[in-house]
Amino acid sequence: MLKDIKFPKNRDSDFIVTLRNRVSEHFKSNNISRYGDVRMVLKTVVMLLLYFIPYTLMMTGVVTHTGVIFVMWVLMGLGMAGIGLSVMHDANHSAYSRKAGVNRLLGYLANIIGGSATNWKIQHNVLHHSFTNVEGMDEDIAPGIIMRFSPHQRRYKLHRVQHLYAWFFYGVMTLSWAFSKDFRQLFRYRKMGLINGKNKNTFGALIAELLLTKVFYYAYTIALPIILLPTPWWLTVICFITMHFVAGFVLACIFQSAHVMPTSEYPLPDQKGNLENNWAIHQLLTTTNFSPSSKIFSWYIGGLNYQIEHHLFPNICHIHYKSISNIVKETAQEFGLPYNSQPNFVKALLNHSKMLRTLGKYDEVKPVMA
Repeated sequence: MLKDIKFPKNRDSDFIVTLRNRVSEHFKSNNISRYGDVRMVLKTVVMLLLYFIPYTLMMTGVVTHTGVIFVMWVLMGLGMAGIGLSVMHDANHSAYSRKAGVNRLLGYLANIIGGSATNWKIQHNVLHHSFTNVEGMDEDIAPGIIMRFSPHQRRYKLHRVQHLYAWFFYGVMTLSWAFSKDFRQLFRYRKMGLINGKNKNTFGALIAELLLTKVFYYAYTIALPIILLPTPWWLTVICFITMHFVAGFVLACIFQSAHVMPTSEYPLPDQKGNLENNWAIHQLLTTTNFSPSSKIFSWYIGGLNYQIEHHLFPNICHIHYKSISNIVKETAQEFGLPYNSQPNFVKALLNHSKMLRTLGKYDEVKPVMA
């Protein structure tokens, strides 16, 4: 249970107190808001258009060539990932706007692209951000027996080659969300006590909402294309799966390369449920940045190449991560704490693959100093 796992609040707190003061002063001295601005509005429009323009071109008969239709679905996959990374993500962290209604509305885009805003906020905000890389708590490192993301998980023979087949399963990740995972999560979170008492909506209302949004999603992404597109139904289904594969692959590569890395630690609580380090230091030990110099890549993935900044300040809009990254890095170094960063995304993926291979070969895995 969440209440059984505790971080030491008063131990080594100087780092986060100092860091928060410096970041706060950064925004104050530059007279800027920690929320999004016109750049976020523009990005939102671009990502939505990247998803809905290809769809509209197909549905209205402007695009009829089979090969071009396939390209349209691929673009929708990129748009789907872009919405998730650059728009919905900030909104569901209440970092997009100071207005709660705007955050709720844009956060609901998760449902429009096949997911569930309710489940996402519980899995990501409550479990992943609170207990990053903690076995049994962080569901981002709990893919089932098919993959081994933590040295505290049981190792099977098939894991020896997981660094080869992982990429396929990354691609089918969002398909699982769209068809089964969201339903299973909702019931599990209710059992864990993460819904009743934590959400104004009743469980029945949440089930009804999930069912209605799923039906709407299946209708506009599967049923209508099968009816209206000139391609055979089976090819439309393949295109739909391709869209999800593109989105899932992008999303999984971004998030897993930030936490399942050779430098990552996997802390376990003691018998009383106490973790060794406070929450902020825990984030530094379990998180990795990558591609700090890539402006276009960073723009597309919603600044999530600055995962350390995101984990320490999830309520700050991602457009500000680069500007505060030097503050975070210098403060961490000042306190003798790690600031793990990969020079580019290719290097990050290679090291992630290396970590998968290590986890597949050895029962015990110790973090490697950067």
